Amino acid sequence: MQRPKIMASFRLTRAASRSLLRPSLASSLSIFSSTQSSSTTITNPDFSNPFVRLSHLFPNYENSHHHFKVSKENLSFLTNLRPGIAWISTSSGVAGSSGKGYQRRSISDNKNVAEVPSWIDVYLPREIQPYAKLARLDKPIGTWLLAWPCMWSITLASTPGYLPDFKMMALFGCGALLLRGAGCTINDLLDRDIDTMVERTKLRPIASGLLTPFKGICFLGFQLLLGLGILLQLNNYSRVLGASSLLLVFSYPLMKRFTFWPQAYLGLTFNWGALLGWSAVKGSLDPAIVFPLYFSGVFWTLVYDTIYAHQDKEDDIKVGVKSTALRFGDSTKEWTAGFGIACISSLALSGFSADIGWPFYAFLAAASGQLAWQIWTVNLTCRADCSRKFVSNKWFGALVFSGILFGRVFS
Repeated sequence: MQRPKIMASFRLTRAASRSLLRPSLASSLSIFSSTQSSSTTITNPDFSNPFVRLSHLFPNYENSHHHFKVSKENLSFLTNLRPGIAWISTSSGVAGSSGKGYQRRSISDNKNVAEVPSWIDVYLPREIQPYAKLARLDKPIGTWLLAWPCMWSITLASTPGYLPDFKMMALFGCGALLLRGAGCTINDLLDRDIDTMVERTKLRPIASGLLTPFKGICFLGFQLLLGLGILLQLNNYSRVLGASSLLLVFSYPLMKRFTFWPQAYLGLTFNWGALLGWSAVKGSLDPAIVFPLYFSGVFWTLVYDTIYAHQDKEDDIKVGVKSTALRFGDSTKEWTAGFGIACISSLALSGFSADIGWPFYAFLAAASGQLAWQIWTVNLTCRADCSRKFVSNKWFGALVFSGILFGRVFS
């Protein structure tokens, strides 16, 4: 007699628990169930009240039957969801009600995904954010790639047995940050029509309309003025040498329209600091040491920027611009392997001419392994992997710098 009562009690308890859990599940799924551009927004809830907190978790069940509807698109979103930071907006415009101006990126398959905000969106005032993004302050890899050849040269020019001039290195570090930002501004001004047609670049401040070209030109003038202040602190030989690099900086963005080798032109531009760093310390150039160092940077740039260019090859074909990624095609790995060998050989020649110590060659071997790993393992059909390999070049630069530093100190 007791067993039927126990079973009946068990069924009653299970049914009650289901009725309590259903609204919670429905509330959780309701975030993803709506395909419309608007949704219910809770304005400043008083979370100090425990009943308010519970009321958000357990909505009125009779008014929540629509929460159980989950579309195929949302199920696909759930299965492809990856951990990370996401901003969910219920508005269809570019700027939400908070006025922060977070944008939704429309990708090639016409799905909407939220643009993940950077530290610029979180910490900087709203008026400054477009200018910081124009200078790529949220993407420091470009500054690293521009600064490393400067640091190589300054350290190589230091007195054997002594540390390099850290004040000079700090000066060149600031100069790399400013010149890289100025280069990005020039690039975005000249490429604003192309950037609107390329998926990776269409949300840049000038291409998206957040900044007008006139404001971009004014900001460029401000950047160049700050850069001039740094250049004037160098010797006269270095001032002339540094100013001459502006011709390369201003003309580089146009190269993709005329040649399949814009990456080589970028190499000539980005590694000018290898010449300038030595002259800032010595007051002149030593061709036997500095030229191999400079051309090693050019070959290095051909490796990492060709990998980088594979991210945009489909868009480049549609827009009609050129790159080494399109020039090399399926032979990219063979070409980049050749450039890698030329890069390491030039670095070894420069170190030999400078009579540097043995630690340099040990670190150079490690840097060779890092570069070979990039070329061997990169998946040129995967944009994310191309980006990862490109960003990893900051470690190649660090290894070469460490080799020069220890080679000079212990020579």
